Amino acid sequence: MLQFEEYPDTELVYLSRADVRLGSTGIDVVGVVREAITQHAKGLTLLPDEAYMGWRTSDGFDARSLAMPGGIRTEHGLELGLKVINGSLGNPARGVARSQGLMMLFDPELAWPRVVMEAAWVSAFRTAAVTAVGALALGVRPLRRLAVLGCGTLARAHLQLLSEVLGDLEAITLYDIDPERSRALAATLTADPDFAGREIAVAPDAELSVKDAELVVTATVTTQGYLRPEWFAPGALIAHVSLDDLLPEAVAAAGLVVVDDWGLVSHDHRRLLGRMYREGTLRAPDGSYCGTATPDPAARQVDGTLGDVLLGTAPGRTSDSELVVCNPFGMSILDVALGGAIAKAAQAQGLGARLAR
Repeated sequence: MLQFEEYPDTELVYLSRADVRLGSTGIDVVGVVREAITQHAKGLTLLPDEAYMGWRTSDGFDARSLAMPGGIRTEHGLELGLKVINGSLGNPARGVARSQGLMMLFDPELAWPRVVMEAAWVSAFRTAAVTAVGALALGVRPLRRLAVLGCGTLARAHLQLLSEVLGDLEAITLYDIDPERSRALAATLTADPDFAGREIAVAPDAELSVKDAELVVTATVTTQGYLRPEWFAPGALIAHVSLDDLLPEAVAAAGLVVVDDWGLVSHDHRRLLGRMYREGTLRAPDGSYCGTATPDPAARQVDGTLGDVLLGTAPGRTSDSELVVCNPFGMSILDVALGGAIAKAAQAQGLGARLAR
């Protein structure tokens, strides 16, 4: 009879959302993410393509499961992991967040999973941290006016982090297709002492929400573009962290277009920049067209990655009047880097449940 002697008794650590939040206390989330972005630009990461599975829910909403493996070299050695993040576009109407998931961290020698943690907190704050890194590297100075479109979990993570990082921030404008959601978030911010002295406003439509903003964050679940280039203020930085809020002409009109990883962006068939690349209306950072596309001579070229901008090997903003688009796809290495830092802090604090295998 098979006894499995080659599998000694070991423990797997599970970190709940509460453990993750406690473990994150004292961690410089923006600093961890910035370092991971630069490590990737230096070629010190492992970033395979993500696996995607999509389906329709019984009430007709698009749902999906993403499996995102990654590895990064940190000061503590090689950190390896996998995030599985699932979501349904129908969830906000049900009163729950669009996405939820789990992340595993691996032992780099045995390759066995060693930690499992709730992934929603890590995913939301690493995304917000990319926006913060982009705002500090590509935003105008001083950056006083912020617009956030979509008022769910991702918006709240952005507002919490950006309020800490952007010391000159004076005004925040919110917009959501559900007016009650934007009003509720505005009331929450107004009552929060961390936002004291900052003007909080709710816009009646998307155009008015962005017209004066120096930083625009799209945190929606839309799959149809609507943001026109003429709506934006001169010099605005658009952190296009959701799916399809921008129209193609807004990308074409930008003075600077930056991504996080061109391989991930170009291989994707669903999001805006990947579609534009396949249509021949967007060129790679090296100027090339997609091999299956009919080249458009007027196609906008992607200028580089955020990591290259941080390292000084790609252009950044050249004037306070140019429109800048930062379109991160979402790199698993950021989840792994932040998750690894949290797991280390949680271990020092004695957090988490030990599960026998």
